[in-house]
Amino acid sequence: MQRKIIHIDADCFYAAIEMRDDPKLRGIPMAVGGSAERRGVLTTANYDARKFGVRSAMSTAHAMRLCPHLTVVPPQFMKYREASKAMRAIFEEYTEIIEPLSLDEAYLDVTESSGERLTATKIAKEIRAKVERELDITVSAGVSVNKFIAKVASDWKKPDGLTVVTPEQVDAFVGALPVKKIPGVGAVTAEKMHRYGLKTCADVRVWDLHDLIRRFGKFGVVLHERSRGKDERPVQPSRIRKSISVETTFGEDLSGPSVWEPYVDKLYEQLLGRIDSAKASESIHKAFVKLKFSDFSSTTVERVGTAAIDSDYRQLLIEGWQRREMPVRLIGIGVRLQDGWEHASGKLPFEQDETDGHSKNGGLDQRPSDDETQNGLGDGDLSETVG
Repeated sequence: MQRKIIHIDADCFYAAIEMRDDPKLRGIPMAVGGSAERRGVLTTANYDARKFGVRSAMSTAHAMRLCPHLTVVPPQFMKYREASKAMRAIFEEYTEIIEPLSLDEAYLDVTESSGERLTATKIAKEIRAKVERELDITVSAGVSVNKFIAKVASDWKKPDGLTVVTPEQVDAFVGALPVKKIPGVGAVTAEKMHRYGLKTCADVRVWDLHDLIRRFGKFGVVLHERSRGKDERPVQPSRIRKSISVETTFGEDLSGPSVWEPYVDKLYEQLLGRIDSAKASESIHKAFVKLKFSDFSSTTVERVGTAAIDSDYRQLLIEGWQRREMPVRLIGIGVRLQDGWEHASGKLPFEQDETDGHSKNGGLDQRPSDDETQNGLGDGDLSETVG
């Protein structure tokens, strides 16, 4: 049976909730985030602000330089959680197979829910209409035969858009996609692919699987499949968690190990609490640390075969710092979990924590992180595994 997958993504979710509740914020550049004075970052920006280059994960100070008249409001996670739960209730009217990706984004498998009278496209239309009517915000939706294409489609006509890619349209739709649309292809990988003349998925199809693996390692398999519109991943109500970590951004850059000791103590205590809450102590595979320097470059160091041991983190942080020996603006510590450790929950991913990767005690200036918000080793990281 041909699968029918919907990807739903709210449009600038946090900002939309704030504009809904305070109409004075509509029609002006605004964002949700931490204060510039506390070196906060933005979680989202409305479309008026995006015209100035303001975007999520940007430092508030930088955003204010791009858009001096930007209005920044602090996050109110309780409101966002309530709106997220209301959206989830609407999804559940149509299917129980829901894979939440964040508070405002989810995959829905409606294969068994749809039919001649209620197609997947009609379900997506009804969900969009109900969300707008009941929550007074808009969501965009993509409908197709698998998760990859549905997610790309949901972004196609943002904001407030609906894009349907039928089985007959898959080949042409995917073939024309830039390679950056393939999940996992960041700026560095895209540049490497461009050097080989691989700019669209149609270009990737010319290469056989052996050549892709030779040039891109195991990721070559993903490139081979996605470029052909193939994605067999099921919509999973249970999520597989791969890491647990905490991090903090400092109010002022710290010169080195001698001054960050008190912060490491606090992070270590928080990490142990998270590991205990997740009941994951027996599943730890690696310890890792992350440092972000004053020039915004970052590095990650890992150690295989260790538990979450205080002294290991201090040593790894020193090793990471010695790569640059520059002032540090952020440090993080965490653990990688063995394959097969499952975090199953009927909740949206961040309900059990403090939502959207941000902690309640520090606003947007101190953030816990896990694999649901970042994979820990992006294209821009310098990573090293220590045996």
